Amino acid sequence: MSNTKKIKAAVIGLGPVGMILAVKLQEAGCEVALCEQNEAKAAKVKKEGILLENIFTASAKFEKVCQSVSDLTDWDADYLFFALKSHHTAAAVKEAQILNTEKLVVVSAQNGIDVEELLVAGFGEDKTLRMVINFAGVPVAPNITKVSFFASPNYIGSVNETKLNQASEISSLLSSVKLDTKVVGAFELVKRIWEKTILNSSLSALCGVGRLTMAEAMNDPDTVELIEQIISEAVDVAEKEKIRFPDDFIRQCMRYLKKGGDHFPSLALDLINNRPTEIDYFNGKIVEYGKKHYVRTSLNLSFTNMVKAMTNKNIILRVPGAARDVNKKILDKGLVNKQDSSATHKNTDCFLGIDLGSAYSKFEVINREGKAVFRYFLPTINNDKQAFKNVMQSLASGFDIKYSCATGYGRKHFNETDIIKTEINCAAAGVSHFFKGEKNIIDIGGEDIKIIRCDNENHVKNFYMNDKCAAGTGSFLSEIAERAEINISEMSSLASLSNYDKELNSFCTVFAKTEIMNWIFDGMKTEDIARGIYISIANKVAKMRLDPGIPTYMIGGVIAHHPYLKTLLNEKFDKDIQIVDNPQYIVAFGAAVLAKQAFGWEQKNEVEVENQLQVK
Repeated sequence: MSNTKKIKAAVIGLGPVGMILAVKLQEAGCEVALCEQNEAKAAKVKKEGILLENIFTASAKFEKVCQSVSDLTDWDADYLFFALKSHHTAAAVKEAQILNTEKLVVVSAQNGIDVEELLVAGFGEDKTLRMVINFAGVPVAPNITKVSFFASPNYIGSVNETKLNQASEISSLLSSVKLDTKVVGAFELVKRIWEKTILNSSLSALCGVGRLTMAEAMNDPDTVELIEQIISEAVDVAEKEKIRFPDDFIRQCMRYLKKGGDHFPSLALDLINNRPTEIDYFNGKIVEYGKKHYVRTSLNLSFTNMVKAMTNKNIILRVPGAARDVNKKILDKGLVNKQDSSATHKNTDCFLGIDLGSAYSKFEVINREGKAVFRYFLPTINNDKQAFKNVMQSLASGFDIKYSCATGYGRKHFNETDIIKTEINCAAAGVSHFFKGEKNIIDIGGEDIKIIRCDNENHVKNFYMNDKCAAGTGSFLSEIAERAEINISEMSSLASLSNYDKELNSFCTVFAKTEIMNWIFDGMKTEDIARGIYISIANKVAKMRLDPGIPTYMIGGVIAHHPYLKTLLNEKFDKDIQIVDNPQYIVAFGAAVLAKQAFGWEQKNEVEVENQLQVK
């Protein structure tokens, strides 16, 4: 290695995992830089280095220790390791964009399901590796970690398998210094991620809520029964994701957990110490995937909600400034122009539209010019009232909302806006803002299908809806795809590979599921099944009235995620149907437009009343 240039690896975050990685990478011959926001910890590490105790006994000093990622700009890293908690990752990824070069590869050295997607959002799949960390440590001092266990091996893989050489390079480096790390393919990587997360989720929330150490939890027959059920729920969900574990997997998990020490898991410590937790990527992800496949995850849901409730109470109400941090995160995520600061629109007249849909609640803020400046969504199915309150508080703190409008299924039960309007009027207002004149609007929603006819003045002339049955809607699509075991995110691209013209004969969800099973037993290809489902929905829409000779636009969350439907509907109606930009938000946008118009009328009426009083 003396004749070659040293590999340059930067580690962001100096918790136990980050410290262990930093020491081992340097021991393997890498040039290592460290980034730690905590000023005291960074200063201690810079002065004295890092010390590992117990299972690994080692020490190392580092030339480059900084508090800001931007300080690594001229360092030209080959690898960037993120060893942060998930709730700190998005901000770090955003800051790290300045380091992005053609050769840079980023590595998620974190726990939880889908946490690597936070890196993918900033750097892309082609540049992202994910590690499954099977070692842990306990902080003894700001620069000292007691390595508590290493269940060899770790796993590493390329998210889309384009960087297998880089994954192999890291594997070789770490394995050469007794931190055995195995390279796996993308599918095996997902399995290992779920395996580790199931183990973490089985104890972490329970220990945090019950203030139990791992050893205490595993020595109580009542809690052991809970732990086994939590694992069982997660395994059921994993199987729906086509992740197969051995028949004795639950027994293996329980045997492994029996070895847990008399200390708290990391998530439990965060909860006990009034810090944000990673529950959304632990039990919360199991719940999320369970809902996707209609698998009940009662215990995982209970512990997720308990941790969130305790976190909200502890952090938002008790820790000064924490509510502002939550608001800032929401504003930063929802701002349309990411160059804007959270205070950019505070002194500008703004208008809010909220679409309370059956599946998701969408929020849209526009300025006086009618330009979208903020959009955000929350799953309606979660019924997370605190999350909804957080968004409303963020909007109040970040924008001067002059007027607001609610629409959608839940509008009549929502009293926090100035006016309410039907989603039909809001859809028409939203599309008409960009496309004037006569038009048809096709809206395939979670529970219904609407075709809206607008006249030359952009007013709703007529509208048509499917019958009360949810056939052909988003919920129908999700249930049928789940029965066919088709990943909903891949369904559109799969269907585009098929020329098969078979369709479902039944629109009753129960009978349609049975028909899908017959297709599977007959050996039909997955892409043909996907196209058949779409053809059925397209035929359902085609039976509704669509006026000829005028432009037609599609809106809604279904078309946003299933663009292949547009191809089929173009054929059915023999015309080029357009999908509007941000189709899932257009109804919320229209609500904001109507709020803006209503505010103008209100001001006009106030002026007229004032003038009349002056005349008198």
